[in-house]
Amino acid sequence: MLILRCPAQLQLLEETLWKSLPTTLPVLGTVMTVARGNPASHEVLVDSWPHFSLVLTRLRPEEHRDPRDYYINQLAVFYRDEGALQALLGGTEAVTEGRAFQIMGMQDGLDEAVQEVASARGLTVE
Repeated sequence: MLILRCPAQLQLLEETLWKSLPTTLPVLGTVMTVARGNPASHEVLVDSWPHFSLVLTRLRPEEHRDPRDYYINQLAVFYRDEGALQALLGGTEAVTEGRAFQIMGMQDGLDEAVQEVASARGLTVE
């Protein structure tokens, strides 16, 4: 996963996400916030650039104080390819097993993908 920090990249991502509303809404707000100064210490990750299949927004890892607090560890996701979501949940450093988290998204198949990966790992999803 690549962390986008360049204002030009964030602006291009924002323009791209606007075209796919309402499914991009969970990540678009954070992308706009990060592009405008990032007062909430979030980061924007993509699987590749500039042709991305997945966008993930989260609080910067150094801002986490309690690994059991899933309210502070909220992830927002938008994906074009369900395989990219499976790869994210299944084995990247972006989502770790040692930390409780909430994942927000508005696309069909998100809940099923989370349930499938969790059951394969023997984890419980609430």
